[in-house]
Amino acid sequence: MPTAVIVKRTVLFGDCDPEGIVYTPRFSYFVIEAVHEALAVWLSGPGLRTLLGFDLLPPARAFSLEFLHPVTWDDELSMKVSVARVGRHSFTFLVEGRLASEVVAFTASLTQVCISPVTRAVIEVPEPLRALLQA
Repeated sequence: MPTAVIVKRTVLFGDCDPEGIVYTPRFSYFVIEAVHEALAVWLSGPGLRTLLGFDLLPPARAFSLEFLHPVTWDDELSMKVSVARVGRHSFTFLVEGRLASEVVAFTASLTQVCISPVTRAVIEVPEPLRALLQA
């Protein structure tokens, strides 16, 4: 698997509720944005656009998130993104979000399946993409 990528993000005011705690759904955005940034590193180009260049659509098949510590406005998250698995038709990323204090705030898993943009049928992970994600 390729080397893990660290993506940093500062929590914005708009990410939070009136008490300053991050809205739960915002974590899914954090994870997806971090995966796209990691893909940009691994695929040597704009993450999602480069992924689409493999002639596939990558909808999420599975997403799980575990909250371990509150995250608040102005916190800086360091999200470690790694490839957990490359299957026949899908690939899975793991994301671990840490605060500046090195406290693990959340962990997430995102599995994307390969779909043909023409037929909308499930297809195999293209070999060039498989090679990059298993490097």
